[in-house]
Amino acid sequence: MANVKPFICVRPNEKVVDKVAALPYDVYNRKEASDVVANNKLSFLNIDRAETQFDDSVDTYAPEVYSKAKELLDGMMEEGTFITDSDKCYYIYELTMDGRVQTGLVACSSIDDYQNNVIKKHENTRADKEQDRINHVDTCDAQTGPIFLAYRANDVIRGVVNKTKNEKTIYDFISDDGINHRVWKIEDSSDITDVENAFGNINSIYIADGHHRAASAVKVGLKRREENPNYDGTEEFNYFLSVLFSDEELMIMPYNRVVKDLNGHSKEEYIKLVSNCFDITNVGKTPYSPNAKGTIGMYLDEEWYELVAKEEIKVDDPVESLDVAILQNNLLTPILGIKDPRVDKRIDFIGGIRGLSELEKRCHEDMSIAFSMYPTSIQELFNVSDAGMLMPPKSTWFEPKLRSGLFIHKLS
Repeated sequence: MANVKPFICVRPNEKVVDKVAALPYDVYNRKEASDVVANNKLSFLNIDRAETQFDDSVDTYAPEVYSKAKELLDGMMEEGTFITDSDKCYYIYELTMDGRVQTGLVACSSIDDYQNNVIKKHENTRADKEQDRINHVDTCDAQTGPIFLAYRANDVIRGVVNKTKNEKTIYDFISDDGINHRVWKIEDSSDITDVENAFGNINSIYIADGHHRAASAVKVGLKRREENPNYDGTEEFNYFLSVLFSDEELMIMPYNRVVKDLNGHSKEEYIKLVSNCFDITNVGKTPYSPNAKGTIGMYLDEEWYELVAKEEIKVDDPVESLDVAILQNNLLTPILGIKDPRVDKRIDFIGGIRGLSELEKRCHEDMSIAFSMYPTSIQELFNVSDAGMLMPPKSTWFEPKLRSGLFIHKLS
C-alpha cells in the first residue's frame, strides 16, 4: 500500500512565482541554462544548474557548484523570494496546454515504497546522472525537482481534488511557453486524511518520468539513515517530492525516430525488405501521423508512407508488443543495422511536441529517413512496470513538463 503524505512546503512568493518557476534542469545544456539565468536572476535554474554562476573553466559537477546552489537557495529563502508554509498539506498542480488540462497532486512519497516496488519503474538509471542529483539534494538539504508519478484513478482522491479546485488558487500564471499553471492548497484536515487513506488503499504507483531524480532522492535518504542510525521513519529524508497524476489525466506523446542512412541499401532494396514485415502504403507529401497501434509513419525521399505491422510479427508481450519495439526488432535492427539505439550515432530521437515538420527538417539536414510513432499508452507503461520489465529507450514523451521551484521539500 502506498505511503503518500502531506508535507511542509517551501514555495515562491506569489509576486514572483512566474519568474521563479523553471523547466526541469535536464532539458537544457550548459549554454542554454546560462542564457536563461542571464536574463532572469530569479529563475530556479540558478539553483538547479548552479554551474551557470561560474565561467566555463569550472566543471559542471565541481563541489563548489553544489555549494553555490545551497547558498542561493538559502539566500532566496532569507530574502523572502521563497516562503515556508507552517502546516503539512497537499497541493494541487494543474497545467493547461493547448486547451488540455492535466491535474496532479503534490505530495511526498516513501523511499521504502520505492525500495519495496510499490513505486514501480520501467527504466534503468545511469550512476553518473544519479550522482549529480545526489550531490545537489544532499548539499542543498532539499529536493527541488518533483518526480512525475502516476496511479490508477481513485474516486476519493478525485473528489477532494475537484472540491479544492472550486476554492481560490495560490498561484495562477502563464509561463513563457504559453502553459497555464494553477496551484491550490489542500489544508482541510479531513480532506488530508481522506487523501492519505485513499493512497493507503492503492497497491501500485508508477514512475512516469524522472527515474534518475527518484533514484537520487532515495539514495540520499538511505545515506541519511546511515548517518542517523536511530531514525524512526518519520524524518523528512525518508520521503521524496512528487507530483502524482491519475491515469485518466495523462497524455503521452510519441517519441519519433530519425536515421542517418539506409545502411547501404538502395531505396528499392530497402522498401522490399520492409515489406516482409509491414504492409506499405505511399500516402504522398502530406505528413502522416499514425492513428492506431501497430501503425508507423515513414518519411523517405520527400514522401510519407504508412507502415502497418503484419500479424506474424505481433507478439503478446508487455515490451515486445510496444510499437517502438516492433519498429526496433523488425526494421531498425535487421534492416538499418541499429543494434543498440542507446549508443548508435546513426539514430536520433525527437519528442512528439516538436511535430512532424521537425522530422522532415532533419531529413533535409543530416538524416535520410524518419519514423513517426503512435504514442505508447499509459496502460502499456503500467503493464511493463507490473511485469517488472524495462521499456525500450525513448518510448514515452510527457508534456507539459512540470516546473521546478514551485514546490521544495526540505530534508531537515
